Order: sequence, then C-alpha cells, then structure tokens
Amino acid sequence: MLYDLNVAWSPTKEPLELQRTISFLSELGYGTIALNHIHHGPLPSNIVNPIPTSFQFPLPPKTVLLRRCTLVLSDPSLNHRLTALSSVYDILALRPTTEKAFLAACLNLSEHSIISLDLTQRFPFHFKPKPLMTAVNRGVRFEICYAQATMEDANARRNFISNCLGIFRATRGRGIVISSEAKSALGVRGPADVVNLMAVWGLGREKGLEGLGDNPRAVVINEGLKRSSFRGVVDVVYGGERKAFKDTDGGEGIKNGSGNGEKGKTKRKADDKETKADGTPQLSKRQAKKQRMEALKAAEASSSSSKNPSPISGSPAPESVDSKIKYQYPPPEALVVPLQQRQAPSPPPRPWLKQTLPVTALLLEPSVESKRRLHLLK
Repeated sequence: MLYDLNVAWSPTKEPLELQRTISFLSELGYGTIALNHIHHGPLPSNIVNPIPTSFQFPLPPKTVLLRRCTLVLSDPSLNHRLTALSSVYDILALRPTTEKAFLAACLNLSEHSIISLDLTQRFPFHFKPKPLMTAVNRGVRFEICYAQATMEDANARRNFISNCLGIFRATRGRGIVISSEAKSALGVRGPADVVNLMAVWGLGREKGLEGLGDNPRAVVINEGLKRSSFRGVVDVVYGGERKAFKDTDGGEGIKNGSGNGEKGKTKRKADDKETKADGTPQLSKRQAKKQRMEALKAAEASSSSSKNPSPISGSPAPESVDSKIKYQYPPPEALVVPLQQRQAPSPPPRPWLKQTLPVTALLLEPSVESKRRLHLLK
C-alpha cells in the first residue's frame, strides 16, 4: 500500500477540488491519505481540530483518510501544548524555521513524528549528520514534498534540490518520507514518477520505494499506538463494568466499584454470615478445605487398617520383607572364597591350533623319499 501523508487542506478550499485530488490519488494507487492543516503562531488554550471527520462527497473504496497538523515552529520555548495538539490530530508534524527549533525537533521534542521543512527556502544553517541521524534513530522521519519543486519557480526549485541533496547526504537516504503537499490534482504524481524524480535528485530507488511505503506506514502505526494504547505497548480494550452487589434482604449490601477505580466503602461485619437452608452456618473456604483434608486422612487410615489387619491368636503372623529376602538370596558368607581355594582360570580352547610334532622329531625321522632311495640301493 502506498501512502501520501500530506495533502494540503484549508477551511476555504472547495470540496470539489479536494474530491478531485483524493480520487486521483486513489487511482494512482495511494490507499492512505492524510489531510494536512498548517498552523502558524502560538497554540491557543482550547485546541480544536478544524478538519471534518466526514465530507459531503463519497470517498473512493478502500481509502483511509487521516487528519494531520503541521506546526510552524520558530521558538520551541513558546509552545507548551504540543501534547494536547498531538492528541487532537492523527499525525503531528513540525516545520522548524530556525536552527534552534530544528535542533530541538531533532534532539529534544518527542510529541511529533515528522519533520517537514519548506525546502524552497534558503536555510541559514547546514544539515549535519549527527542531529539528523539522532532523530532517525528516535523514530522521527524527514518529509520531502515534491510538489514544492514542481509547482514553484526556478529559484525555489534550485533551493529545493540543494536542500534535498543536503538531507540525503546527512541521512544517507534513511528515514525519508515522500509526500506531495499538493494543493490541487495537478501537483500529484504517480509512484514510478516520484521514484525516478528522487533518483535524479540523489535518492536511490530502494530508498525511494521505502519513502512511499514502509516509512510512512511505520509513522501511521506508531501514531496509532500512541493514541490508542497504554504507553505504546498494551492496547486498551473495553472489558465491561462490574455489577453492583445487591443484598437479598433488601439492604444496601456490599458496595462494589463500577470499573472507574471506585472501591467498596462498607465493610462486611462478622455477625452477618450467610446460612444454608437447613439453618447450619456457611463455612468459609479455609474451614471447608480443613474438613475435606481430615475426612481424606480418616479414609486413608481406615483403608490401610482393612488391608493389614492386626494379628490375633491362632492366625499366623505375616512374613516380613526381610525374611523373604533372607531365604531368597544366599547369605553373604557363601559368596566369600578363601585365597587358597581359588584356582586360576583355564585358558579357553583353541581348536584352530593343530597338534604338531616337535622340531627334533622332524629332524631325526627320515622322510618317505629317503626311505625309498635306501630301499633301491639295497
């Protein structure tokens, strides 16, 4: 899914022009669109979101509309209501105009998720890698709005390209969010054209695709977790309310909280114990458990006594286990053999060795051939 987190909105903008812009973005493949309201000056005490939640025209199918505020920041010490401002909008972005405000947005402030600069202006400071990479590691993204170059004059386009090169060099293409900031449908470009345009200005193709998909998606998810979860970890789910306890006798009974942190203020007295239908007092869980354990021990004792009855007169005593072992195995004295009676083990038979005559017998006894020759000589 493709994201465009900056579509210009103002209270005086015609709904028909806004409808054309949203429809054209949907046809180009952008599924999540954020309507941006730019706020100048200090924040009021009562912050109200002027962007309506519903419009008079129908939205394209499978299109998500978000409400965003971009605060123009010149002095970070004058705005103390950034937390209240971020809770009113879906996305909060800062547009610093001075070096002090830019460093504060990169290093100190934590309510925003995007730093959106007006790149058509010439800044009195340089983009250094250390503060920009610190902001990227903190989860803050830098926004590049391509409509600032396509809809302005040549001088603004020259400043835009120079500032883009400085940001790309300082961040090495990481943490970049690409948006349009289009005031009309003529300022919108397709995703392929945007990637090629960023490649001409110094951003790689892979980083350009991340700027249209992965990085803005991370911004939307993180902002949603900030507003709908507990400290960005556990999502808040409605679990119902606890019902109040009503006494059967018509009294007030025990007072339970309604789920908003209220605790029961009336304590239960020791005399107000419940009783059963037969009049016996209701036992506590500890007493009932103690009775069950005693009954279980009594049952085990009775079963063991029935299996092993006590010996009476005339009945043979049961044999013990030691006596069975005594007659089943020989005594240890029979296993001991004196040293004099021990015999060396005989060697195993070796049938493969043939019994031969000694060497002297072979030398003295004449062979058959010699006997035949002696017989012929005689």
